[in-house]
Amino acid sequence: MKIVIVGGGAGGLELATKIGRKLGKSQQAEVVLIDRNQTHLWKPLLHKVATGALDAEVEGVSYRAHGHNNGYTFKLGELTGVDPERKCIQLKPAVNAEGEEFLPAREEAYDYLVLAIGSVANDFGIPGVSDHCVLLDRLAHANRLQQRLLEKFIGLNRELSKGAAERMLRVAIIGGGATGVELSAELYKAREELVKYGMKHVTPEHMQVTLIEAGPRLVPQLDNNISQRAEQELTRLGVTVKTNTQVKRADKGGFVTSDDGFIESDIMVWAAGVKAPDFLPQMGHFEFNRANQILVKPTLQTSRFDDVFAMGDCAGLQIEASDGQLRWVPARAQSAHQMADTVGHNLLRLIKSQPLVEFTYKDMGSLVSLGEYNAFGRLMGGLARGGLSVRGRIARWLYISLYRMHQSAIYGWPRTVLITINDRFNHWLRPRLKLR
Repeated sequence: MKIVIVGGGAGGLELATKIGRKLGKSQQAEVVLIDRNQTHLWKPLLHKVATGALDAEVEGVSYRAHGHNNGYTFKLGELTGVDPERKCIQLKPAVNAEGEEFLPAREEAYDYLVLAIGSVANDFGIPGVSDHCVLLDRLAHANRLQQRLLEKFIGLNRELSKGAAERMLRVAIIGGGATGVELSAELYKAREELVKYGMKHVTPEHMQVTLIEAGPRLVPQLDNNISQRAEQELTRLGVTVKTNTQVKRADKGGFVTSDDGFIESDIMVWAAGVKAPDFLPQMGHFEFNRANQILVKPTLQTSRFDDVFAMGDCAGLQIEASDGQLRWVPARAQSAHQMADTVGHNLLRLIKSQPLVEFTYKDMGSLVSLGEYNAFGRLMGGLARGGLSVRGRIARWLYISLYRMHQSAIYGWPRTVLITINDRFNHWLRPRLKLR
């Protein structure tokens, strides 16, 4: 039996680890994980990579090495199509940075297929976004933004040292959700660290960060009072927060708003919502919703094919909310984690010819970190019946623990403890910022 998992994000890697350990190591099944990248990085950390606060070369997980240790095989590839009748998928040719092909287009057969290919930024059809904005979809985008920021800071420091006191670095971020809020705070922390490493001319007055949100408040998934606190903290740092501001076009040098205002920017970042990749509906075969998500049954099998599962951001499943209304399972890391558990259980049950279990989404709350400055959140479930608001050190500790939980799922707790200790040593011994 062959189980193919496409997508090595949080959910896909956790599933490959679980199934690999249970079935791959005992040779009850061949488990294959396919991803277009060679390494895994937890997506909620991309904003830290983008500012240099996290070095992906240190933090990244090699799929090949991890697969060797956990009973699955990694194959490099990017999905272009699925043929459910022939039970195989198509992968596009792989090319290097010079454009040279080193892997041809090819097919991969399966007995059971799991699609966990995640999401991409949703530009909502706004002109100019793809041409002028930096996205934070994947590691390559975060690395590109980190390089641009470092180059801009180096250039700005030199100009200021020559007496150009009026010069400044302007960054505009579209989207007041968790990514936009966290990136805004990390940018100010990055400036503080760069001053320690020789860029002493770049004072707070020489950086202007504008955070733009179409809705009435930031981080709308949190309570109104938490949103207000987050906005107050960002304003204290120096961020200009613009709510109820819609962007109608991205131009070279800034954003044009719906009231024909213009927000000047040297670096434009788009962090306003996600959707499943556009190529999914083009494949046909499956049913999709308006966000390009593959429709799935409560067992997370696709609506048309019982031997194909979909999970995470690319899966569309409606559940009954507390108010009795049907709502889509949100595209969040905790959703992918919970779906990975359900798909893992169901694959094992299929092999044993047991009845499948249905997915139940449990909202555990939301946390937003402002780096070392502050953190806010609301916990749900367990002892936090009705919801419990947290902030400060407790919220920061809980935020960090989410990543440790992901690490424990792919490494186990003993190794996660060792990794945590090693991270503390790196925190003391290595530069606080990636400087290359």
